[in-house]
Amino acid sequence: MIKLTHLDGREFLLNEFYIETIETAPDTVITMQNGQKIIVKENLEEIGAKILEFQRFLNQAKQ
Repeated sequence: MIKLTHLDGREFLLNEFYIETIETAPDTVITMQNGQKIIVKENLEEIGAKILEFQRFLNQAKQ
């Protein structure tokens, strides 16, 4: 799971396995597989980096 921030400053954890798309228009909008949309403070690149970091963590834990 990755830590993200709502526009009002509340932090939350999101299971990145259920992300369908991430768009910037101008806010960053994450669309989940169930159609739910979440607007976050982080930009596209930050979210991508968090996902890669978590995937690396999972790969290391498997070894």
